[in-house]
Amino acid sequence: MTTNQQLFRSQGYLVLEEFNTPDECNALMKRGEELAGTYNFDGHASVFQTADQAKTSDDYFIHSADNISFFFEKDAFDANGQLKTDLFHSINKIGHALHDLDPLFNAFSRSSAMKKLAAELMLDEYVIIQSMLILKHARVGGNVDIHQDATFLYTEPVSCIGFWFALEDASAENGCLWAKPGGHLTKLRTRFRKKETGAEMQVLDNEPFSMEGMIPLEVKKGTCIVLDGLLPHCSLPNTSSRSRQAYAIHAIDRNANYPVDNWLQRDIDELRGFS
Repeated sequence: MTTNQQLFRSQGYLVLEEFNTPDECNALMKRGEELAGTYNFDGHASVFQTADQAKTSDDYFIHSADNISFFFEKDAFDANGQLKTDLFHSINKIGHALHDLDPLFNAFSRSSAMKKLAAELMLDEYVIIQSMLILKHARVGGNVDIHQDATFLYTEPVSCIGFWFALEDASAENGCLWAKPGGHLTKLRTRFRKKETGAEMQVLDNEPFSMEGMIPLEVKKGTCIVLDGLLPHCSLPNTSSRSRQAYAIHAIDRNANYPVDNWLQRDIDELRGFS
């Protein structure tokens, strides 16, 4: 077993510095701004808000699995429904099929470095099911509550693994990730699933999350953080004058059961892995 495998199994995450070059990070951020410039929301905006995602999940969100969709900060609009600032700086994230539909995001998600890492972590049977560009703009980037990725990408057995790429330096001041070493050795607390209309958060275990034992994962631009699907993690608001853009992809074992009431639905047989 390699050192990375041992660390991942014991602490539930890996921090891999200099995984991507600054030029690769810059290209992804530039492409994200270009994509945002093509978006016309026509007065209908979908908001991403982890604190109450079940209530804010509209059809636009539920059907974002196989396209490139745009989600706004919860306070992006004034009382008259007008954006308080320009479009790009009002957007919280772009997702969820960037890795399949955009050539640049595809190349980033399936780079030689990712192929090597996936092989080292023995993810031969894994497919990439979701991707998102997270903008976390200066002073307006919102809080992301403590959560487990397997809540949103549930499989039986749990198999979800996240890859979080720092496109800019991430510090406690501008909203870096926080995680609890070894915190993945726990139960799945909730499951986010579809209803006839919208979605709901199903409670599986009432034990509350806590910041106790959580540490800030302050990293430099180009770092990749690998996250076990059961690892509780979060990020705090960006109160600084610096943005904290990141890109994330999530993968699941193609052989695990993927329930039909998961909110994100794609044909698993048609999904690709890291090559």
